[in-house]
Amino acid sequence: MKLLHLDSSITGPQSVSRTLSAEIVAAHVAQHPGIEVTYHDLASEPVMHLSPAHLAAFQGGQVESAALGQDLAQGARYLDELIATDVLVIGTPMYNHGIPSQLKAWIDRVVVAGKTFRYTERGPEGLLAAGKKVFIAASSGGLYSGDSPAKALEHSVSYLTGVLAHMGLKDVTVVRAEGVAMGPEARQNALDRARRAIGESLTHRLAA
Repeated sequence: MKLLHLDSSITGPQSVSRTLSAEIVAAHVAQHPGIEVTYHDLASEPVMHLSPAHLAAFQGGQVESAALGQDLAQGARYLDELIATDVLVIGTPMYNHGIPSQLKAWIDRVVVAGKTFRYTERGPEGLLAAGKKVFIAASSGGLYSGDSPAKALEHSVSYLTGVLAHMGLKDVTVVRAEGVAMGPEARQNALDRARRAIGESLTHRLAA
């Protein structure tokens, strides 16, 4: 069994999403002691954003530099890891109502026509194997879910679940910690609620 763990927060040890994604992974390891975990800190090891040079290389053109070649190789590894994994755990904060650009750069390497999805006469179809589970540990400074007036500005979890479904990943559990910038008490309450979600519902799904 393989697990792919991604973090994308730039705040290091202070990150709520990192804390929660680590606890989700720990729950998997406890449930499946032999699980193989691959970890990427996308904030400290980001791939390049796509460029005209990338597009030319994808279309069979010359790789212009060693740096580009290394970057293309890393993108290919990201794709192989996603295809091979059984469980995907993503830690993501909300930055300016969306996901970090480092996580978007990873997405741009794995959403590949003919590899993770294909176009059909009925529209796009995901190609990733059924049965993969996804867990998103999401944090935000404000409140964006439920009846929040700011719900229309939530383009983090909504985007992730949409793009994952595009590749065929529809078995998604979201653990949210909202309002973490609204004071120490609100931050702690958000963490406590998220941890209860991991302990109560996530553990049940791991055993399913």
